[in-house]
Amino acid sequence: MSTPAQRVRELREQIRRHDHLYYVEAKTEISDREYDRLMDELKELEAAHPDLVTSDSPTQRVGGQPIEGFRSVTHSRPMLSIDNTYSRDALKKFDDRIRRALGHANFHYLVDPKVDGVASSLRYEKGRLVLAVTRGDGRQGDDITVNARTIRSIPLVLSGEDIPDVLEVRGEMYWPRQAFAHCNAHRKEQGLEVFANPRNGAAGTLKQLDPRVVAERGLAFVAHGLGELSHRPAGRASEIMALCKTWGIPTSPFAVVCDDVEGVWAAIEDWLQRRSEAEFETDGMVAKVDELNLCDELGATSKYPRWCIAYKYETEQAQTVLREVDFQVGRLGTITPVAHFDPVHLGGTTVSNASLHNFDQVERLDVCVGDTIVVEKAGEIIPQVVQVIHEKRPDGAKAIQPPSKCPFCKMDLQWDMPSPGFAAFRCHNPSCGYFWERRAQDLSIKSRPPGQCPWQSCGQTREEVDHLTPLRCVNPECPAQFSEHLRFFAGRNQMDIETLGPAIIDQLVDKGLVNHFADLYLLKKEDLLGLEKEYVRCEGQAKDRKPATMQEKSAGKLVEAIQASKGRGLTRLLAALGIRHVGGRAAEVLAEHFGDVDKIASAPVEELTEVNEIGPVIAQSVHDFFHSPSGREMIERLKAVGVKMTAERIAPAGPQPLAGKTVVVTGTLQTLSRSEAEAAVKAAGGKAASSVSKSTAFVVVGDSPGSKADKARQLGVEIVDEEEFLKRIGK
Repeated sequence: MSTPAQRVRELREQIRRHDHLYYVEAKTEISDREYDRLMDELKELEAAHPDLVTSDSPTQRVGGQPIEGFRSVTHSRPMLSIDNTYSRDALKKFDDRIRRALGHANFHYLVDPKVDGVASSLRYEKGRLVLAVTRGDGRQGDDITVNARTIRSIPLVLSGEDIPDVLEVRGEMYWPRQAFAHCNAHRKEQGLEVFANPRNGAAGTLKQLDPRVVAERGLAFVAHGLGELSHRPAGRASEIMALCKTWGIPTSPFAVVCDDVEGVWAAIEDWLQRRSEAEFETDGMVAKVDELNLCDELGATSKYPRWCIAYKYETEQAQTVLREVDFQVGRLGTITPVAHFDPVHLGGTTVSNASLHNFDQVERLDVCVGDTIVVEKAGEIIPQVVQVIHEKRPDGAKAIQPPSKCPFCKMDLQWDMPSPGFAAFRCHNPSCGYFWERRAQDLSIKSRPPGQCPWQSCGQTREEVDHLTPLRCVNPECPAQFSEHLRFFAGRNQMDIETLGPAIIDQLVDKGLVNHFADLYLLKKEDLLGLEKEYVRCEGQAKDRKPATMQEKSAGKLVEAIQASKGRGLTRLLAALGIRHVGGRAAEVLAEHFGDVDKIASAPVEELTEVNEIGPVIAQSVHDFFHSPSGREMIERLKAVGVKMTAERIAPAGPQPLAGKTVVVTGTLQTLSRSEAEAAVKAAGGKAASSVSKSTAFVVVGDSPGSKADKARQLGVEIVDEEEFLKRIGK
């Protein structure tokens, strides 16, 4: 049996490790409840043995370290954690402590959902957003202002009366369920790995150095508390949050004010029945004293405020047995292992399968067929395998091996290889699992010592490996891949061909009726008659009833829908072609800039890169597609069947002082945001570019302009300030 000192050391090591996973890497290996049990045990031991308490103990700190790669900012007031409870009795004891401390019962509770997102602070000075910071370790966080400005729910300027000169609101950055599901569906269509859950996805998104990625993903913010205030416009938190809403700051629509702890419990029970109504994930409810002067009186410990508590409910999980793993083939040939297990009931539905994402995940979980596994619904939506109960592993459990042949076309599979001049690496630390690709001549990676993982606080050794994570079928004629391509092509955000569903697509491919996108437009009603509306592609799966088939009327409607899609225009066509890295926004930008497909096809990489929002990776991908034999053939076939390949041109409504000119905006402007300035360039007839070249007419320079201004000077491109820019566009 270990001594108290040994157990304290063990607990601190475990907690620090899980802190690192959660706060720095946005990963979790244990549930919140299990983490809290570790922390509670450590608190009890330190309370019983005060001589073991040290200043660096997790009980004396708030959380993990700030993430590498962003400027560190000290919070004006610490962003403390909230103490947790899991029972009604513990909630009542919290209320008793408050009443004893205050000596009277005349106060209220503000109760609102505990949003499972990324804790952050927004600072407004004189009504303008000047700083957005993650919680980090509670004392210091990461400056994510550039990324926060791209989140539509965050107002850049407040409006209304009695706004404090300094207003700091605390809240959560989160990924709304619908936007999360849409992004995952799009990533799956693109052959990319999907995000496991909204919380980790939001954390990873906020770590992006390219704010355009953040803008595309549709994150949101909800305020639930206050930081520094130059003055208090009201005496209760609920009143100030109501004012924040009038000023334009999003607050929770589910917050309620309660008279006593019984009202708090009633609010919790009500929320448990209603939580599916929210667009955000929650993992509990927070009750806080509403009167701010009483919060001041109650104060805080070094870790928690004394005036609030979180009631947390456990994520619904179920144990089941893994019976089989099969392999799906994505649109880009990516092989994805899928777990099939005994059916379990979770979140009101019965589930029996879940994606294992990739073979690294299989290795990390150490999962075998026959294992007892723990399944939960990530974000209360997506089933996922979160744990393996290794103690229950039966004799004869079968290891999951990556297949060597495609399950559909039976051709050899290949691992993705590093790009020319690049090398692939994997961290040895199993709890880190970081996998990356870097130029062979730049192996130090963010100033980490040679041979070490680049993630802060990991520091373990890395190894060079001979392939990247994805395993792919590279057979261009694989029917499973082409079926996925065709589904994507016909999808709602691409060519939008109504009633062309997966069952019909699989039969069209399997029967050889459609071998290219253009073949769709040659289909006749007679080709579709008799196709099954429910179709099982896999061998050995018997049908328990005769499925319905396409009849005269339904076949005619489908042919009409296919023909109607010819006129969707260039934006949708570009999005539908399956060009790697080209989603809806990039397609829209390219179509708007060039106007027709031939101009895009003939543009060199340098010209494509100059287009605003089109970086070098997208530019190279577009260029490669249009210069490949298969890409050229695809375009010619679609032209031959009459698919529209031009963009609609809208006649300008006003004067066009920048007509034909390319303009770059860099730095921070005083009266316009970057996106507003670029919109003004377009409204004046110009093209807003993201990089400087010899064809740039002039560069608009604000505060902290960076390298674009230097490049303009090197190339002799004219530089103008904001005032001159406004004159040139007539403002």
